[in-house]
Amino acid sequence: MNSEDINGADNAQHTPVSGAGATLRAAREELRFDLAHVAAETRIPVRHLEAIEQGDFESLPSRAYAIGFSRTFAKVVGLDPAEITDAVRAELADGSMRRSAPSSAMEPGDPARLPSAGLTWAAAAAVLVLGVGSYAFFNAYFGAGTEPGALDVPAPSASSAPVASAPQAAPSAAISGPVVLTALEEGIWVRLYEEGGERLFERTMALGETVTVPATATDPRINTGRPDALSITVGGQPVAKISDRAQTISGVQVSASALTNRTEAVADQAAAAPREPATIVAITAHG
Repeated sequence: MNSEDINGADNAQHTPVSGAGATLRAAREELRFDLAHVAAETRIPVRHLEAIEQGDFESLPSRAYAIGFSRTFAKVVGLDPAEITDAVRAELADGSMRRSAPSSAMEPGDPARLPSAGLTWAAAAAVLVLGVGSYAFFNAYFGAGTEPGALDVPAPSASSAPVASAPQAAPSAAISGPVVLTALEEGIWVRLYEEGGERLFERTMALGETVTVPATATDPRINTGRPDALSITVGGQPVAKISDRAQTISGVQVSASALTNRTEAVADQAAAAPREPATIVAITAHG
């Protein structure tokens, strides 16, 4: 093989993938999500996610899987699910999805080997029931935490009944010491890393499991889909959670100073919230 053939083969091997899969991969890499993170958020196997990014829809079980998995993938990386599914349907319409060819063991039109009409209808009904049940289960169980959201802390609402409020304590001085994260539920995926540096920790944590952010880490950050299920302490003192609801976060600072400043900001916001004046009841003594 001459040098031109080798260069041609090398160029073909590195030809960029285009289409819906390339769009999904670019969005994932921009968010610095690993495929393992997307798999943990969507419960889609990594091998299927890799096939989607390569546009290899033939390796997926069916057309429905190709469209459904791509839609869920799009939600996690912040893309429009409708645009991605339209792009996938367009690629499938080009004939990229393989067609099932009859094997030599069962020739078309052989009545002795074809299933009966009753059996065919029963199987179709079972598949329909299974599909509806699976959709309802996945929508109810895995829907939370897949939509990226802001880290705004909701202001506390004023109570409808007038109550006397205790004076608000002034924010404490900056807390220092080791940052420790504790899983409050089973199966919480967490990734810690240095901004622009190495990965510090990545694992699905068990209930009660803890991880300490290394004191030598430079600008440590966190990615997770369940910030509401992580309690955080700095120097042994509890600080505010990163979020009070399930949502996908990426690149949030978890250094001692960043967490302390955020806790003080939450306290200031609570102190600035309007409160109802206390009701004073006058008691008159009768002689």
